Amino acid sequence: MTGGVVSPVFPEVVESLRVDPQWAGLLVSMHTLTTAVFSPVFGILSDRLGKRQVLVPSLVAYAVFGMAGALASGFWGMLAARALVGVASGGIAAASIGLLSTLYDGEARSRMLGYATSALATTSIFFPLLGGWLGTFQWQYAFWLYGLGIPTAIAVVLIIPERETAPGGGIALPQGEQRQELFHMLRRPSIVMLLATLLLASAVFYIVIVYAPLFYKQAIDADPTVNGAILAARAIGAAIISAVGASRLAKWIGRARAIATGFLLMALMLLTIPFLTQVPVILLTAVGFGLGYGLVMPNLYDSLAILTTNDLRTSVLAIGTGMANLGQFISPLLLGPVWKYGGIQVFWLGAGLSLAIALVGGMKRSLTR
Repeated sequence: MTGGVVSPVFPEVVESLRVDPQWAGLLVSMHTLTTAVFSPVFGILSDRLGKRQVLVPSLVAYAVFGMAGALASGFWGMLAARALVGVASGGIAAASIGLLSTLYDGEARSRMLGYATSALATTSIFFPLLGGWLGTFQWQYAFWLYGLGIPTAIAVVLIIPERETAPGGGIALPQGEQRQELFHMLRRPSIVMLLATLLLASAVFYIVIVYAPLFYKQAIDADPTVNGAILAARAIGAAIISAVGASRLAKWIGRARAIATGFLLMALMLLTIPFLTQVPVILLTAVGFGLGYGLVMPNLYDSLAILTTNDLRTSVLAIGTGMANLGQFISPLLLGPVWKYGGIQVFWLGAGLSLAIALVGGMKRSLTR
């Protein structure tokens, strides 16, 4: 939701606030930088204080700062609002994924992470559509959807027992030993490989979030509703494969090959973007891209969870979330000039990167150590 609400109205925001095209992508991705910075912090706090204690205030802050974007009157005001909603999003991501990884283990955890990705993708089907529909009246209206964070916080208090989110789940290490063990774990080559892959996967994904709507606006005069539908189609693909296929395919062919298959599918779909002008065909390829992304992400997180201990799992997974959000932030930062001067070459660059990751021969060894 954090980026999906904004993307359909992104061209209108850029036009209304008169943003330089080279820096326009920062308005969509700014929250990812602060999420990247604060996710590890909130992950450590979740391990020490409990997941619900972090999750509830983060949801309230998410609603407040998200809606503040509707009041922005210039580039810097919008950038500040996006940064603050990213901080809150870091708390939500760290606490929620930590909760799932604590409550489940083994194949059940792999399946639940797939369900979680599917749930995220399913809801992201509706929010781009809602954001796009509201944006047809006035782009500011889309930002009011962030207010749903408040009833969600209330639901967390009422539904999730505090005892299940409190610190524990193993022999607790003293803080000094825990910090030393965390640093030691983060130096392992297999974990470094997984964190880097999460960063690159998210960087590639954000190419279609930021630049595909701009391209379709130019190529087929797509309005916010059409761009919202295209974003939703990608989410449909991710939801389907995450719920019913990601963990099963990983079990059949191995996690590394499942991840490589996902990157290959993403590469093929990126290559088609500059050549398609018919909306039904665009929607079909968008579903294909979502299928690839839905294969990659839950298997990357499950691989990371397997390599970590119970006491540090939330912290390490939160660092993984931070790396994923860092990839989303640096994507438009580095690719903005490519889009400004090269246009469709940004899609070819993303396809080449996805293909290179899929062909990395050492990935299987890193994921199975």
